[in-house]
Amino acid sequence: MTAQKTLGVAVIGTGRMGADHVRRLDEVIAGARVAAVVDIDAGRAKAVAERVDGCSAYTDAAAAMDDEGVDAVLIASPGPAHEAALLQALARDLPVLCEKPLTPDAASALRVVEAEARLGHRRVQVGFMRRYDPEYERLKTLLDEGAFGRTLMLHCVHRNAGTPPGFTSQMTINDSVVHEADAARWLLGQEITAVRVLRPTPSGRAPAGLDDPQLVLFETAGGALVDVEIFVNCGFGYQVRCEAVGEHGTARIGDAHGLCVNAAGRWGGEIAQDYVERFRDAYDREVRAWVDATRRGETTGPSAWDGYAAAAVCEAGVRAQATGERTPVGLAERPALYR
Repeated sequence: MTAQKTLGVAVIGTGRMGADHVRRLDEVIAGARVAAVVDIDAGRAKAVAERVDGCSAYTDAAAAMDDEGVDAVLIASPGPAHEAALLQALARDLPVLCEKPLTPDAASALRVVEAEARLGHRRVQVGFMRRYDPEYERLKTLLDEGAFGRTLMLHCVHRNAGTPPGFTSQMTINDSVVHEADAARWLLGQEITAVRVLRPTPSGRAPAGLDDPQLVLFETAGGALVDVEIFVNCGFGYQVRCEAVGEHGTARIGDAHGLCVNAAGRWGGEIAQDYVERFRDAYDREVRAWVDATRRGETTGPSAWDGYAAAAVCEAGVRAQATGERTPVGLAERPALYR
């Protein structure tokens, strides 16, 4: 891929996230175009494709990858479909941006890691968009510079206004806390070695059978501790916060210091209602960075190993939910490609 050529992207999955990425590539990101979309629902794929000039609709991911206009793949389908699409893309040596999770479990994620390692060079970037959020980037810089000495703890908050029908306690780990697992590994530069999950009496807003909220505790290889309050039916909006506690000071992000209104004897601001609104800029920056790197012939950002490590942490977290016990995280040996 040369910097002069427009990147033709096949977007796999045209649900909420996939459709938003189609819009982003078509309207926001320079240097790329949506060459194909894929969905098992042929009507939905066709409807999305018709809104983009020169875009073809497919129901089969492999067929879309073989489209002569496709240079790269963005995977936004449900997690269980990721492994097959990733392996098909790697078999064709196509660059991939894969929304989290890389795959739903550690064993399948490791298969993707091993396939990429056999290829001998990176092709997969995982969509952990928080790494592209300006506040997270600034916090990462402060910690890397040692501004507060060694980082001792991270205090994290992850709240959603509500959950869709069928949302389970396991999904609080696999769909939500997975972001804190990656963010903690990235911010600290350490692997997570063990997980505990504590559960207070459920909120009255929690659907029957859902443990909500929960407190998740990570131990890391460097001796830091990370606590995560996960509250997926808080009722008032979407909030993500992180406070780093160092030897000589602290730093906190996520307080949403935006527009503040004073009126009618009160002051206040607004709370984002979902992740698409809160991290809209981060998604733009993430996809722009992927497109730019791909056009240079590079693969940057969160790697397949990062996706695998997060999956392994989540597996341990789900076991810890079930047992109430401290649960070690088992990781395979890291291939040289990711060192």
